Amino acid sequence: MEPEQIVKEINRLSLTQKLLLTQDIWDSIAREGHNLPLPQWQKKELDKRYAEYRQGKMDLHDWQKVHDRLRSRHK
Repeated sequence: MEPEQIVKEINRLSLTQKLLLTQDIWDSIAREGHNLPLPQWQKKELDKRYAEYRQGKMDLHDWQKVHDRLRSRHK
């Protein structure tokens, strides 16, 4: 099926059906995520950051505290 045909079919769906379809698509992507290509520049950056983390050179922040700080800043 061509992308244009898919869009037409999606437009015919109810909001609930669209949300369920979106969830199914994300689940499909998650199952195949290990097959996603990783550009060399991105792999290099991830390796660099991981090395800094292992050497204790990286400041880590508790996600809940970061989340709380952002929410309070943008109320």
